[in-house]
Parts: sequence; structure tokens; C-alpha cells
Amino acid sequence: MDKVPYLVYLEGGPGFGNREPQDHPLTRYVLGRGYQFLLLDYRGTGLSTPINVQHLLSLGRPQVQADYLKLFRADNIVRDCEAVRKCLTADLVEDRTKWSIFGQSFGGFVSLSYLSMYPRGLREVFMTGGLAPIEHSAEQVYIATYRKVIQRNEAYYRKFPADVAHVGRLVQFLHGKNGVALPGGGTLTAQRLLSFGVSFGSHGGLDTIHALVIRMVADIDQFGFLTRGTLVNAEQHLPLDTNPIYAVLHESIYCQGRGIASKWAASRTSSVYPQFYWVEDESRLAGIQGGMAYFTGEMIFPFHFQTYSELSTIADAANILADFDNWPALYDVDQLRRNEVPVYAVSFIDDMYVDFEFARETAKLVRGIQVHETNGMYHNAVRAKTAEVLDQLFRMRDDTID
Repeated sequence: MDKVPYLVYLEGGPGFGNREPQDHPLTRYVLGRGYQFLLLDYRGTGLSTPINVQHLLSLGRPQVQADYLKLFRADNIVRDCEAVRKCLTADLVEDRTKWSIFGQSFGGFVSLSYLSMYPRGLREVFMTGGLAPIEHSAEQVYIATYRKVIQRNEAYYRKFPADVAHVGRLVQFLHGKNGVALPGGGTLTAQRLLSFGVSFGSHGGLDTIHALVIRMVADIDQFGFLTRGTLVNAEQHLPLDTNPIYAVLHESIYCQGRGIASKWAASRTSSVYPQFYWVEDESRLAGIQGGMAYFTGEMIFPFHFQTYSELSTIADAANILADFDNWPALYDVDQLRRNEVPVYAVSFIDDMYVDFEFARETAKLVRGIQVHETNGMYHNAVRAKTAEVLDQLFRMRDDTID
């Protein structure tokens, strides 16, 4: 009897491993669809020899660290996946060796690299929020996504109008103290606090930040300082020390080909929008005086390598990677145009992380793709509204138009 076909889940990120199968929102649904569900931790994440600062420092000088980190992008992730596929299907007849993949967010970026490099290994591809802006630079990506971040900030303050004053007060408090030491090391500065807006792009994200803000304000009202419990809570909002790949390689996912360096694109392009005046100069927050403080989204800045204790030790390697301009291509547009693998994608109109218009452009490049576009869900819908998202994907696969 033939083995049950594999469906491989490709996690978002970059730099995050998988949760346990029993805790994964897709497990029950995928098994019910007749697949073996395979959760592969990308190289450098989870149980796949995770990147950690102690190991990086043991490798030697910053240039050696940077050269090592260059090996952890999507192209090599795909090579790893293909090696695993060949191993797991070695005893099957040739037409049964293909497997299905499911890419969420950055996992969709990996899926497009897979379609570019090894389409013959793929039976079908599912994607949610992962139509990468493959023909746009990092600068163009951030200019576009900052616009959506501004909209989500405005939605936040409409929902919680009192937080205009609360956040302004917290910014003044943290700035006045030059930051507050965190239990796990590093410093909670006003800049670091305002980078927590990455949560705004997810279902429940506005409430998550509101809860933290209220807890911090309550501490200051009652004690005049931030308690350990509150600081531990704050540390967990953007865990870059435990997931350094996300910080050091985030901008490189937009570097498609030789001669392109990111050069801290998110920081540089912040000046396009006056709402983010504080990104490159925290001292300007001293004059906030109760005005609306705008949070940033899925952006990494040089100040993260000053305020996170682990990241601070590899700041030189991060700067080397920001200046590196000899990245190999991640996508083959010609191959995508002649694609023969069935591809089914859900694209979110109000996606704060993957610009919807850029996603549309990418979809037009992939031959045969079917895309469901919705303004009723956010980027993490595969976790927040699992059944709704998966039903839509499999409906596209199973239903025929003609």
C-alpha cells in the first residue's frame, strides 16, 4: 500500500521554529485530509541546530559570524527541504515522491523559492500571507508597509483613545530614565517599546498592546516603577535575543540578487513618514508632550542591537550583513512564469507585513496560481481562524471553475 502523502509546513519568520504537533492549529485538519503532517524546523531554528549568540561568538570575529549567518536564507532552507524529501521518499515509485507544502508568511516566501528551484519535487503548494514582493527592493517594501502601520496605529488609538496619553506618558517615563533594565538583560527604552507595534498586524494584536500599556501605567501609578512581572511580559513581545535570525537576516529576505544591500532600509525609510521621527533619534521623543506616539511594525532597527543584551554582542556582524551586496537570487521569475505546480494562496488586503499590491503583482507572475483575496482577516488568520482559511484553500483545490 502506498504511503500517505506528506504535507510540509513552512513556518513564518524568518528565524522561528515550529510549535509541537499537538499544539499546532493545522495538525487535526491536515491529518483529516489524509496527509502525513511534517513540521520541519528550518536550519538554525527549533531543533535544527538553533542559532544562538553564544555559538556565534565562539566562531570567531564578526566577519566569520556574518559569513556563517549568510547560509540561513530561504535558498538553503529549500535545499534542506529537498534533501529531506529525497530521503523520506527514497523507497517510493517516482510518481509518488512529490510532496505538498504549506507556507505561512515567510514560509510563503520559502515556497516561492522552492517553486523556483525544485518544482519537480512539489505536488501542490498552499500559501497564506506569503506572496513575497519579489520584484521590489527593501526600501520599496518598507515605504509601502509603513503606510499600513500608520493605519493600524490609527485603528489602535480609535479603539483605545485613552492610550494616546498612556503611551505618551510611558514614552516620557522610559526616556527620562534612559530606559529600564530588563530581568533577562537588555534595556526597555522608549524606542524598544514603540517597536512592539509588530503585534498590530495580527488578530487580537491591538488588545495585546493595550493590555501591556495598561499594566505598565498601573505599575507607575501604584509603585512609581515597573514591576518584574510587567518587565518579563514586555520582554516576551519581541523575543529577538532568543530568535536572532529574525533580527540579523530580516532585511536580507528582500535582497533579490547581486549588487543589492539592505543598509538598514527600515531605519532609512522611516524618515519618509513624520510619524516615525523617533526611529533614528530617540532624543526627539522628549518633546512628545502627550501627542500621539506611533508604533512601528515588522521592522528591525540598529537600536535593537543596543537594547537587546544578546543582540548587542553581534552588532558588528549585523552591520556587515546590512552592507553585504552579493546575495544570491532567491527566486527565478522565468521559472515561476512557466510554473506547472498547482498553487493555492490566501492574500490579505489589510496585511501589515506583506503589501497587498505587491502580493498581487507576484501572483500575476506565477502561472496557474489561484488566489483568494479577503479584507475579513489579518496576517495570522491561519492560527486565529484556522478552519475558515483552510476550508477556503481546499475549496480552491477541490472545486473546478469549468
